[in-house]
Amino acid sequence: MSALLSIKNMTHYFGGLRAISNFSYDIPQGTIYGLIGPNGSGKTTTFNLITGIYTPTEGQVFFQDKEITGMKPYKIVQTGVARTFQNLRIFSNLTALDNIRIARHFNTRSGLVSSVLRLPSFMNEERQVKKESRELLELMHLSSRANELAKNLPYGELRRLEIARALATKPKLLLLDEPAAGMNPKEVEELMSLIVRIRNEFKVTVFLIEHHMQVVMGICEYLKVIDFGETIAEGLPEAVGKDPKVLEAYLGKRGA
Repeated sequence: MSALLSIKNMTHYFGGLRAISNFSYDIPQGTIYGLIGPNGSGKTTTFNLITGIYTPTEGQVFFQDKEITGMKPYKIVQTGVARTFQNLRIFSNLTALDNIRIARHFNTRSGLVSSVLRLPSFMNEERQVKKESRELLELMHLSSRANELAKNLPYGELRRLEIARALATKPKLLLLDEPAAGMNPKEVEELMSLIVRIRNEFKVTVFLIEHHMQVVMGICEYLKVIDFGETIAEGLPEAVGKDPKVLEAYLGKRGA
């Protein structure tokens, strides 16, 4: 399969500190790929480099064979890349429905004039936006929270809301940064099923960072492991989980 996302020899420095070193990764379309490593290993920095929050010191990022290295984040979203964040980025004082509607408007066509004059084209588009936003809430089991302010939602529901908001931009590639963080075991099980369903129903490729090995081993088809910004292992989850370097990075000792 050809790569949907292709990262070529990406290196990044913060001052004199090398955060990512010679990172390369090809992610085929329609897959669920994982990026794992101990805290501080450079995982979120990698996502920030892909999505334009940082510009790599060296190397290139390609999406659908088009270079997106250093593009503005909103331009990268326009190409079909969406993400969630390790630390939630939710509009706390807006309702759950409005959080999604804002993201869905990213792909609407109505301009200022039609919006101000409330032209039929604008009104029709608004009805469609609202319909699709409610469908995403239903997918995330958040329909009953549609008119609730986001700040009143429990943490696990906020995680799902952020995924729904990312999907509202209609991405081809969805980057999930620790989506299971703060969830209880039941919520983690539901999240795993949800991610697979999203991949299948939305035809979206998933690239995720996660510390929950249950999630990584349960749904990822391929893994890359980094430590101190350097790749120490990659391959099928079963093989990576037995790699001595991975065991040492996570447990502080070498496997037998």
